[in-house]
Amino acid sequence: MSFGPLDTILFIAYLLIIAGVGLWVSRRRDGAQKTAKEYFLADQALPWWVIGSSLIASNISSEQFIGMSGSGFAIGLGIAAYEWLAAPMLIIIAKYFMPIYLKKQIYTMPEFLEKRYDRRVRTSLAVFWLLLYVFVNLTSVLYLGALSIRTLFGVDLEYAIYGLALFSTLYSIYGGLMAVAWTDVVQVVFLTGGGLLTTYLAVNAVGHDHGFIAGIQEMLRVVPEKFRMILPSTDPNYKDLPGIKVLVGGLWVLGFSYWGCNQYITQRTLAGKSLKEAQRGVLFAAYLKLLMPLIVVLPGMAAFALRADIAKPDEAYPWLLHTIVPSGVKGVAFAALVAAIVSTVSSMANSTSTIFTMDIYREYIAPHADDRHNVRVGRIVAVASLFIASMIAPTLQSLEQAFQFIQEFSGFVQPAIFALFFFGMFWQRTTTHAVLGAALISLPLSAAMKYGIPAMPFLDRIAIVFLILSVFIIVVSLWESRGNHVKGIDMRSVDFRTDPLFNIGAIGSLLILAGLYFVFW
Repeated sequence: MSFGPLDTILFIAYLLIIAGVGLWVSRRRDGAQKTAKEYFLADQALPWWVIGSSLIASNISSEQFIGMSGSGFAIGLGIAAYEWLAAPMLIIIAKYFMPIYLKKQIYTMPEFLEKRYDRRVRTSLAVFWLLLYVFVNLTSVLYLGALSIRTLFGVDLEYAIYGLALFSTLYSIYGGLMAVAWTDVVQVVFLTGGGLLTTYLAVNAVGHDHGFIAGIQEMLRVVPEKFRMILPSTDPNYKDLPGIKVLVGGLWVLGFSYWGCNQYITQRTLAGKSLKEAQRGVLFAAYLKLLMPLIVVLPGMAAFALRADIAKPDEAYPWLLHTIVPSGVKGVAFAALVAAIVSTVSSMANSTSTIFTMDIYREYIAPHADDRHNVRVGRIVAVASLFIASMIAPTLQSLEQAFQFIQEFSGFVQPAIFALFFFGMFWQRTTTHAVLGAALISLPLSAAMKYGIPAMPFLDRIAIVFLILSVFIIVVSLWESRGNHVKGIDMRSVDFRTDPLFNIGAIGSLLILAGLYFVFW
């Protein structure tokens, strides 16, 4: 794909805007050093619209643009369940999880676990998340982003990976969460605007340049099977999306674990001005999630309808940018893709540095270090995490559908993480030994079911593992303790009330979701 002069100007403008905004919000007029609260939690000063924008910018990355478009190409609209069902999950998290987290006044998710259980749980999960963020999440995002750049420009994969990592460090390492969150507002404008433009051009091409509606009608005619949200058991992709069970099974475990217990997501809400601002920000993100399939799934479906000549599904979105998007628009479309990548990379690197600094370094290595020292350590860790991920990312080239790979790998451990938080928050009798035992058996139990019952859909496996772990936690807790845990959370002390605006918005999003499933059942 060759850029015209306008494409180049637009893309360079995007780079300058992002770097400029990041450095501007990071500045300190008085020359004072940032405190840990400012660097890791943006001084708890984020308004709702920044929180919502940052949640989506952190979530939507090359996993979605490349990976989910690839699954849209291979599976169809059914993969949009990951986006659409996130809306009710976010509403539940805003109403019932956020009041507990903000009441505890925490920096990290592992810190919450120590306040609810003990130090062993905090340290175990901190180490786990550090490994997951660096060796799975960061590497996969960098790889998928670099894959698109290689497909579009013929740039060597390694150089593309290094370029993405380097640009992500320009503003995020110095400014911390404040820089990441405020630049995410700009990133969301680019990724939604550029993404919708690419979708329109792709669907319009299917309709032989007669507009978006004509394109959708043509897709319904030539590939009607791609518009099914609920796959029948005879569908070859049923193992990835097991029919009606998607609505009630393991996807909810994955979603609650990701949106409600994940540091690089919840860190934005912990940085809100108030509980009300955090909840409204999460609600805003829920509405944006309803929009996302238009941007990250429909293009892959359009590429399938256009009979894209690609080697594997994950090449669908780069193929569209290469063949469908005209000169003069490619700069905006490519900026949307890069915005999605670097915003997620920056968020993950920042959260990695937060967990290491606050849960490992401050607790075990330098407990008396001042804020200036902790911020410096955080910056070093963020750079180191990006460097390690950049070295590992090229090894992912053998994957066919990276999005599905990431979801299935995460499914090995997410049931235990969600069980650990869920029972810790909502059942006072949950004991430390019970959740530690559940965490230990989760991985071997998941692996045994995957390889012992290979035909079982992985979402079903996640649901079953979560139920088994839940029974284990309940039985062990009842056997070990006659009363409530000393650190159990008294629900009577938490105010779960939400304001009328939130309630009306929540009902509206659920009605939209019901309408979407009614139309595309």
